Amino acid sequence: MREYLLNLLSQGKSLSVEEILLYIAMAVAIGLVIYLSYWITHAGTIYSKKFNVSLVMLTVLTCTVMLVIGNNIALSLGMVGALSIVRYRTAIKDSRDTAYIFWAVIGGICCGAGDHLIAVAGSAAVFLILLFLGRIRSDVRKLLIIRGAKNGERSIEAVVFECFEGRADLRVKNTTADSVEFIYELTARQIQKAEKKGAFIMERLYQIEHMEYVNLVSQNDDIAG
Repeated sequence: MREYLLNLLSQGKSLSVEEILLYIAMAVAIGLVIYLSYWITHAGTIYSKKFNVSLVMLTVLTCTVMLVIGNNIALSLGMVGALSIVRYRTAIKDSRDTAYIFWAVIGGICCGAGDHLIAVAGSAAVFLILLFLGRIRSDVRKLLIIRGAKNGERSIEAVVFECFEGRADLRVKNTTADSVEFIYELTARQIQKAEKKGAFIMERLYQIEHMEYVNLVSQNDDIAG
């Protein structure tokens, strides 16, 4: 029994130079597919070239680790222990970035394990999914911030209600003895619809006496880098 356990812990497969180069080349190919997919599906300020290059590196490094571990249980346990002390604090700008990290890791594992067909098929499926659905972005919301005199509170509410047909979502209402502040959440479509009808909210609000300011702020789910 003891000899069996020792053999189980020490066993491992040896690869030729050609096989090692083939596995790493496949990892590079999968990494480039991930690079292309990330470049296509991300645009504007949320695109990070450094993060995209890191995905290719992660794929190759994961494949390399798998080649080292092979089916050696002792090495795999040691590798898990070594990696467990590393703390990752990379800020994720977009929720899709997490999926790309998993894609790179899984692609590297498949290439390192020699399952090239699975790596190609899985990467092709994910690439097509992201190609058609990856460019979907979060709806941009608008925050309408209004601050005026306390005695104009009813007038402000009436103007907002009329311009947006009662569909403006009141998020915050702050009041003091002399002033009142409203924060409404709107969609871009609601604002466009109001403007087409000639209900220009800014102009209407500034016609109210003692109006301090009216701000329109864009808000979305993406974290700016």
